[in-house]
Amino acid sequence: MAQSLLLQRTAPRIVDEDGSFRTRMLEIASGLDDVIALGRGDPDFHTPAHVVEAAKAALDDNQHHYTGPTGLPQLRQAICDNLRADYGLDYTADEIIVTAGVQESIMLCMLGLVQAGDEVLITSPRFTTYDTAVHLCGGTPVPVPTYQKDDFALDVAEIEKRITPKTRMFVMVSPNNPTGAVTPPDVIRKIADLAVRHDILVIADEIYAKLVYPPHEHLSLATLPGMKERTITLNGFSKTYAMTGWRVGYMAAPADFVEKLTEPRHTLSINTCTISQFAALAALTGPQDEMEATFRAYAERRAYLMGALTELGLSFGAPGGAFYIYTNISSTGMKAKPFCENLLRETGVMVFPGDMFGEPDSDFIRISYLQPLPVIEEAMARIKGFIARHAGAAA
Repeated sequence: MAQSLLLQRTAPRIVDEDGSFRTRMLEIASGLDDVIALGRGDPDFHTPAHVVEAAKAALDDNQHHYTGPTGLPQLRQAICDNLRADYGLDYTADEIIVTAGVQESIMLCMLGLVQAGDEVLITSPRFTTYDTAVHLCGGTPVPVPTYQKDDFALDVAEIEKRITPKTRMFVMVSPNNPTGAVTPPDVIRKIADLAVRHDILVIADEIYAKLVYPPHEHLSLATLPGMKERTITLNGFSKTYAMTGWRVGYMAAPADFVEKLTEPRHTLSINTCTISQFAALAALTGPQDEMEATFRAYAERRAYLMGALTELGLSFGAPGGAFYIYTNISSTGMKAKPFCENLLRETGVMVFPGDMFGEPDSDFIRISYLQPLPVIEEAMARIKGFIARHAGAAA
């Protein structure tokens, strides 16, 4: 089929990271009945009722007009209070920009900091939105590998060996997507020393920081000496409060940098949906019991899945946080992409291959435990049958 004129003239900055395979999987799923989705990172729980009520109240109170580009003042203050109470981070309201999800924060960071030819080190396997944002700004993403033997936790030596004169920043996501890895506090301190020594900037993506399972611990990088001035802390509401579609995230950074980014932020989307901002305010300042119950459910699902996968002979890096298990399926004799596609076609279970997380020809799949436990148990029964059939065929 001939390319359209617009496609022919698309700027080279537009690159396709992983969309085609995801689209194919969704198209297959749309033609099937009884699909069990264990692929996307979208919590299955409802947004807490008091959060929904706050949004309704904002509508009734005519609070649906523009806010300032950086967000509602009371929300920015509540974010500061929360960051201080939960993570020991010392920010003021003029150091916060509320964005349309952390996705927009990522793009805003890259627009503000990355120049043509810059290299951006990124924890890998990784959420490839970072790659896209870096490419759009003329930079080059440089993966920093993590390994199953280390439960996919970062190794400072792997970061340092990839630093060059072109290195602009390092992106650290902990807990990580897709591995669930939590970088231990002692390693976080070494990363801080490395960043200061090599004078590089750091994006600390902490969107999963409320989802850390004992005995693992989360340490916010910007609390360490010399790091607040060179760190942008990202966080949001999607994962913790089951608010993915509300699109509220935020970035925290020094006030003069925030002021510099205010107009670019205005250019992107003027402001985060006003109604969603009032909902986010209620999420932070209201009761936390539903969030705590959700975390307990995630912990139960995680424990079950780790046991079930071990029984199937599938190995993985033990996830210290988030709601994913990055699972090694090399023992099946299949690579991740055909494994995922055939599993979906034959059993209706949808999981995503490591190829979608920056690992071509991957031996890993990401399983998200974002279904009720009985549904996950059914999915595992289907996966067990699928592996048995294909193992028998191979024999």
